Amino acid sequence: MNVLLGVSGSVAAYRAADLARELMRSGHTVRTCLTDSAQKFVTPALFEALTSEPCLIDAFEEPERGRMAHIDWAKWADVLVIAPATANTIAKLAYGVADDMLSTVAVASSAPLVVAPAMNPAMYGSESNQAALKILATKAVSIVEPIDGDVACGDHGQGKLATIAEIAKAVEVVLTRKQSLKGKRVLITSGPTQEPIDDVRFLTNKSSGKMGAAIARAALLMGAEVVVIAGPSSAAYPLSANVVRVRTAEEMLTQALHFAPTADLIIGAAAVADYRPEVKVAGKLRRKEATMSLQLVANPDVIAEVAKKNRSKKIIGFAAEPSTDLSEAQAKLARKGLHAIAVNDVSNHTIGFDSEENELQLIFASGETSQSGHQSKLGCALWLLESVSD
Repeated sequence: MNVLLGVSGSVAAYRAADLARELMRSGHTVRTCLTDSAQKFVTPALFEALTSEPCLIDAFEEPERGRMAHIDWAKWADVLVIAPATANTIAKLAYGVADDMLSTVAVASSAPLVVAPAMNPAMYGSESNQAALKILATKAVSIVEPIDGDVACGDHGQGKLATIAEIAKAVEVVLTRKQSLKGKRVLITSGPTQEPIDDVRFLTNKSSGKMGAAIARAALLMGAEVVVIAGPSSAAYPLSANVVRVRTAEEMLTQALHFAPTADLIIGAAAVADYRPEVKVAGKLRRKEATMSLQLVANPDVIAEVAKKNRSKKIIGFAAEPSTDLSEAQAKLARKGLHAIAVNDVSNHTIGFDSEENELQLIFASGETSQSGHQSKLGCALWLLESVSD
């Protein structure tokens, strides 16, 4: 596998040479990129001698004339590892700043990222650095936390670069995850549906689409081909996914049935409206003093219909429940004929709707259950896919 090792300006930069060697012993090809500050501690010649590969520094450097190195290297890398990572570099990664070769490659790369911080304990524990690390965690960046110890300035505390063995282990975990769904096709339904009342009004569900978008990104990180059938929402779906936009439950069902036969794993994360108006009024219903009745009819149960017509597929449903009681979710699991169902408690306002975080409980048809714990939606998505993958 191809490992791009980024080295930033910490006293611990010298230990990156040992990490490069350890990764090569594991059979990986290693290229290195240094920040300007890193050159105060180590040199490109050191890493080029160790790896027999070029080392990049300047944002405009082109080892192959006429080729944009930051794009070529971003595409080349199977994983990007930044060790040591300073507070400055961590902030750049969190906020998408691209003002040198390393940060530019990081912004251009879709490869998974492993970050091993190293700095003074006060800097590591600062509010700004912890906020940046939290942002990285929501992007599924693997953080190899520093350890307690004496640092270069003489202070003692958490800030010392993790061991080379721990960083190398984190890289192997990320690379193994990247291969876990390689060659597989994952179909995801996501977001709400909108059921028109007239030309300007509709019935819908309270769904941001963020969980479905997180599952799509997680599946891509695990090497899958991804199709998302997405109802109307502002959720940002990955560019690498095939996103099919729909509006109504019937449109979502049509597209889901179309893509289901070629999918290896199907996840119904959409909040499909259970009912739609029996008749859609042309134009606009006008306000009247009298009360108004709206006749509703049942919508198709999208994930149940897909499961009925694709018995051999592994199909995972979602259940947004207003309490911790699992009885309704268990009934849905059996009624819809699913492999498993992921339950989240929407009465907990710190997770779920519009939040960047969630907490899932997975119930399998066998009766087995497991819990994700409270984490980012992307973290929950990775946990979910790892739990249901063979």
